[in-house]
Amino acid sequence: MNRCAWVGNDPLYRAYHDTEWGVPLHDDRALFEFLILEGAQAGLSWITILKKRDNYRAAFDNFDATRVARYDANQIESLLQNPGIVRNRLKVQSAIVNAQKFLAVQQEFGSFDEFIWRFVGGRTKQNAWRSLAEVPASTAESDAMSKELKRRGFKFVGSTICYAFMQATGMVNDHTTDCYRHKELQR
Repeated sequence: MNRCAWVGNDPLYRAYHDTEWGVPLHDDRALFEFLILEGAQAGLSWITILKKRDNYRAAFDNFDATRVARYDANQIESLLQNPGIVRNRLKVQSAIVNAQKFLAVQQEFGSFDEFIWRFVGGRTKQNAWRSLAEVPASTAESDAMSKELKRRGFKFVGSTICYAFMQATGMVNDHTTDCYRHKELQR
């Protein structure tokens, strides 16, 4: 069974690739989770974040944006002592700011899903990359998403992070054409 070249042999990575990566996601809690995790990943490998994902869920109240938006200085300090997450003050603070901005977007659009999927016209963009080398780090859509999220006050949402978010949440199908998941996610 062929998989995307980036997967490797780690069972956690394989399970993530085979069941989650690139699957269209329309659940606001899960979208918030990926927004926070992709920001936490900046400068690190995704496998590092994936291995810490359960710790993130516990530390950030299962990515309940309403709760995270209310975190105070004591909770920030507690998070910075948690070895199960990336203990970077800017990333931790950005999760709280992003929760607040996330809630504002939900209020304005009815859901974060309704807002974020507009960047791809509400449908998965089907790509046909033959190799990992062809997959871009960012696109015009991720540039536009990044610009709008920054305008709204979100943090750690550069274009490359936004594109990784788009890949993870199925806004784009970036499985390479030799990967068995590419065809499955075209349906």
